[in-house]
Amino acid sequence: MSTLLLQHADLLVTMDAQRRQIKDGALFVRDQAIEQVGPTASLPASADTVINARGMIVLPGLVNTHHHLYQSLTRALAQDSVLFAWLKTLYPIWARLTPEAVYLGAKLGLAELMLSGCTTSSDHHYLWPHGSRIDDEIEAAGELGIRFHASRGSMSLGESQGGLPPDSVVEDEDAILADCRRAIETFHQRERFGMVRIVVAPCSPFSVTPDLMRESAALARSYGVRLHTHLAETKDEEEFCLARFGRRPVAYAEDLGWTGRDVWHAHCVHLSEAEIDLFVRTGTGAAHCPSSNMRLGSGIAPIRRLLDRGASVGLGVDGSASNDGAHLLGEARQAMLLQRVLGNPAALTAQEALELATLGGAAVLGRDDIGALAPGMAADFIGLNLNRLAYSGALHDPLAAVLFCAAGASAWTRRPGGATAPPAGESGD
Repeated sequence: MSTLLLQHADLLVTMDAQRRQIKDGALFVRDQAIEQVGPTASLPASADTVINARGMIVLPGLVNTHHHLYQSLTRALAQDSVLFAWLKTLYPIWARLTPEAVYLGAKLGLAELMLSGCTTSSDHHYLWPHGSRIDDEIEAAGELGIRFHASRGSMSLGESQGGLPPDSVVEDEDAILADCRRAIETFHQRERFGMVRIVVAPCSPFSVTPDLMRESAALARSYGVRLHTHLAETKDEEEFCLARFGRRPVAYAEDLGWTGRDVWHAHCVHLSEAEIDLFVRTGTGAAHCPSSNMRLGSGIAPIRRLLDRGASVGLGVDGSASNDGAHLLGEARQAMLLQRVLGNPAALTAQEALELATLGGAAVLGRDDIGALAPGMAADFIGLNLNRLAYSGALHDPLAAVLFCAAGASAWTRRPGGATAPPAGESGD
């Protein structure tokens, strides 16, 4: 097994149980796992690979809990539309996806995420024209060396049956379930530090039937894998659920067995107090996507109230077509600022926003091996060069600087796949 030593970080932010921030910090890694964390002087002086991190702030690799990678190919469209109109514009374009497009969209989106400090990403892909398969995304993730939670999404409720998507992009429900089984049996890695995990993920209340939701939950639980969908994103969705099912979206999901510690929902913008309590009581997770919610005018998710009550919340950049970028560190900044818009400038701190992007994301994805830099955890870490114009005047608090200052900064990353991207100089950090 190989060893790696990172030493002399100006500040090493652990996100461990004590939330230690270590000046002149160091990490000692053996193979995939961290063995030691502490001041440089207290760790071994040599290893097979040594990284001098002077001038850097080092953090755990960021965790993205919601994306649609194929949308990286369709940015800046339907620029002034709410969700339903936006989808109606884009469904016919996405219907032309090919296996190559799915592969290239995934590779583009994941590379963009990695440059922003992301080392683990989920993706929610829910339409599969022209023979495209989840395999195409997994191939791209493997080539890049990023941990990947591939959500085998689906749509089965077409326009002719009262759903939103055109019939041309929906699938037969038996075929959906069969391919979910195939994906789990072929790719899911249950072991600690697993690089690929499969998630069962019908798209939304307005694009799948109640039967598919129930059957998907039963299938996922029979294999011990997680469940994911969109929920409570817009008022239009709420009106659809009330008209078709006689229930608000969260009550509808609860009726179908879609709550619990093995479930996380994207957006969760329109939650009542009772629905927040349900999330907390059942351990159901939420993926907060502030940029997408702002872009589509969907609203402001009640993140402060969710956190105060102990809910599990992570961050998601969402699809590039409703965000038009996939910068996860920038998304943490957006989350911090958006909670303050309603009048409380302390509504979400820089520390809390970074916790959403690390520990919170790990919890939402059901992982206890990522999200913090501590002995026994995966050696997924990133570094940001503090010797940048954008951080000048803010180095009294480097952790806050990475969110309050340059939102577009790029990171260098110790990829989970094993390779290390060393500090590349002022232009690349």
